[in-house]
Amino acid sequence: MIKDLWYKNAIIYSVNVESFLDSNGDGVGDFEGLSRSLDYLQGMGITCLWLAPFQKSPRRDHGYDISDYYQVDPCFGTLGDFVDFTHEAHQRGIRVMMDLAINHTSDQHPWFQEARRDPSSKYRDYYVWSETKPEDAHKGVIFPGVQETTWTRDPVARQYYFHRFYPFQPDLNIDNPLVLAEIRKIMGFYLELGVSGFRMDAVPFVIEGKSPQARSPMNWQLLRDFRQFLQWRSRDAIILAEANVEPKHSVRYFGEDGDRLQMMFNFWVNQHVFLAMATGEVKPLVKALEQTRERPPNAQWAQFLRNHDELDLGRLSERQRQAVFDAMAPDPDMQLYERGIRRRLAPMLHGDQRRLRMAYSLMFALPGTPVLRYGDELGMGDRLDLPERDSGRTPMQWSNEKNAGFSRADKLVRPIVDEGPYGYEQVNVADQRRDPESLLNWTARMIRIRKEVPEIGWGNFDVLDVGHPGVLALRYRWLNNSVVVVHNLTDEAVEIGLRLPGERDRTLVNLLTRDHSQADRRGLHPLIMEPYGYHWYRAGGLGYLLDRTAV
Repeated sequence: MIKDLWYKNAIIYSVNVESFLDSNGDGVGDFEGLSRSLDYLQGMGITCLWLAPFQKSPRRDHGYDISDYYQVDPCFGTLGDFVDFTHEAHQRGIRVMMDLAINHTSDQHPWFQEARRDPSSKYRDYYVWSETKPEDAHKGVIFPGVQETTWTRDPVARQYYFHRFYPFQPDLNIDNPLVLAEIRKIMGFYLELGVSGFRMDAVPFVIEGKSPQARSPMNWQLLRDFRQFLQWRSRDAIILAEANVEPKHSVRYFGEDGDRLQMMFNFWVNQHVFLAMATGEVKPLVKALEQTRERPPNAQWAQFLRNHDELDLGRLSERQRQAVFDAMAPDPDMQLYERGIRRRLAPMLHGDQRRLRMAYSLMFALPGTPVLRYGDELGMGDRLDLPERDSGRTPMQWSNEKNAGFSRADKLVRPIVDEGPYGYEQVNVADQRRDPESLLNWTARMIRIRKEVPEIGWGNFDVLDVGHPGVLALRYRWLNNSVVVVHNLTDEAVEIGLRLPGERDRTLVNLLTRDHSQADRRGLHPLIMEPYGYHWYRAGGLGYLLDRTAV
């Protein structure tokens, strides 16, 4: 049984090692550069780093095509550099979570190379094969418009192999006990090197049946087995699942008794957040919050706005999706895979600082644990001239010096954003650190406030009726303490009335300004919400600090 539920009130920061900081001038970010950046991350208030894949790989899919699970890709350094990095992170109170890409390997992995050459090898059954191409091979592709099939013929093996993703990523046969033993070995290896958890890639596909004849039921027991292994090896290690599923299925991933996965990304709420921001209507978002309310006490949602992939809007209706496209990605080149958006948040919101700050305030205020994408604390932009999801994976913008201070090299792993309002000369760490009103310093203040409001991570929420379709008001209660967060998703100033049923104290202390509120004789708080405004209140003053129980 896990004792330290540290993930309940964490601040997670997503980073690509290759894009963050280059320490040796070869144009590629590395672990030594990431280690040098830890003071910056600590100062911002980050408590957990989520690393994109860094193992040895041909890197045809940003490292998700792994060719050796036990080696750091040489472009990022060595295992020794990785261990030094995890040690330095722990010294600063920062945990490390890494991507666990176990649905598939690279076709260059020695397992696959041996499997295709020798039908009698034990590695043959590490993958999923068929003598003929299944009739449904065109169904279930992950990248419509780019990927045409899930079954490809290998000329050496003279059979078809299954790949849920690109053809160079053959799926592992999870039904094989030897494959499961390998996965446990991989997790155990990185736990020994200082990792506190894994963001498990493509979880629904990991546990699905992959037989070419008939799909077997989802292997839910596998999730429990993974969790038990982690708790046996490391009492506080967790799994954060990438599972874009409907709310009715989420409890299966958490487990009814909370005995499967500890965390899941809340894709359902994420998509409805963007719908609400596009339309100025909070009703669909409120419904999404209610639909994802139920979860075991030890389980947690991870709330985010943008991440390393496209903004997947596939769970919205066609009409709803088009509304988001019209507002935030009207050009077809801004869209991807017939379902999503490949832009960063700042250009999606047209650089409007009011909307940006409201959006991030809302993310911090949603029930669960917030996850930030590197560079979003600056309002970084994208490069739509890069293919597919590369547009949002440009190097971190540290300064207005050459290559944005990312590298001394003439050729970079990926081009920098060097033109327009999001170019590195206008948007960078060095300038924003000196500006007390910058987005970077605002984000650091919001992170501090969020860490001082554990009710959001631990408590239960109520949606308060404020009588306006564009304003969302949430109240959290935990250990006899109460917090209220209010967001105006419209571009108009509005006046609302806020009533707190069951609250004895009539005072709301504003955690962001000196604009406190005292209820009138009817128990009503009249509030003026500026366009894209947001307010954070604590009910009953700050006396909670004197008697709050530490967890």
